[in-house]
Amino acid sequence: MVTKRILLAVPRGYCAGVDRAVHSVEKALAAFESTVFVRKQIVHNRHVVETLQRAGAVFVNELDEVPAGATVVFSAHGVSPLVHEDATRRGLKTIDATCPLVAKVHNEARRFSRQGLQILLIGHAGHEEVEGTTGEAPDDIILLEHPDDVAKIQVRDSEKLAWLSQTTLSVDETAETVAALRKRFPALVDPPSGDICYATQNRQEAVKQLAGESDLVIVVGSANSSNSVRLVEVARHAGAKAAYRVDSADEIDPGWLHGVNTIGVTSGASVPEELVQEVLEELQHCGFPEAEEAVFVRESLAFALPDELRS
Repeated sequence: MVTKRILLAVPRGYCAGVDRAVHSVEKALAAFESTVFVRKQIVHNRHVVETLQRAGAVFVNELDEVPAGATVVFSAHGVSPLVHEDATRRGLKTIDATCPLVAKVHNEARRFSRQGLQILLIGHAGHEEVEGTTGEAPDDIILLEHPDDVAKIQVRDSEKLAWLSQTTLSVDETAETVAALRKRFPALVDPPSGDICYATQNRQEAVKQLAGESDLVIVVGSANSSNSVRLVEVARHAGAKAAYRVDSADEIDPGWLHGVNTIGVTSGASVPEELVQEVLEELQHCGFPEAEEAVFVRESLAFALPDELRS
């Protein structure tokens, strides 16, 4: 008789940057009597946003939707200097919940620009994090989305280049892009440390280990979550016979489970713990046993709340 299994990859639940951002909104709601606005999604998870909306937060796309003088929280993905300037001009009270690891990339972009270096930014066009980083040095940044882009780019001076990356990318694909850049531009300057978020790296390493043992990998995370989407890609590349992303348990297709004996389950860095638990319970209803917790790494990093919320 074939034994069915669920292998659970940890860490799960919020990473430090997401935890800081979500708690920033929660504390602002508790601290201020007036309406608290949030520019863009505070993190890329539908359930988190809906929960905060029910608690009273008002999400907007741009600052012109925020009344003058109101309180607005900037998301974990960061904003460009132009957004900060707009907020100041309109007299808004701002709470900057930018993940410190994203802020680090912003600092690197400003430093490289001051040094006269053109910056090759590896990331996804249209992602809020990329827009914020590009805004730090708009005249000095070229965006690359894929390793194939390396051969096409035109630079000012091949001897004065540096690279940076979005924090939620595939570690392996980013390394491939950097290797291609270095082959074409040997003088390429590295950031002082890797830009990809520790939580993104941890989850990708965990899912690689799951994939080799799993007939199916289920990643819990929203469709606009870059790190969740990357986990599906990593699982497939690492040998999983099938891998799918679900926002919640009700998106599991029973057809995925036909002929499957071992299911690997993991989650993106902005996924509430209860969503993972609901997925595990749904799989148990479908005839699978309790999950075996495959512990690959423990995360203990924590970030302080923004200055505006510490008093």
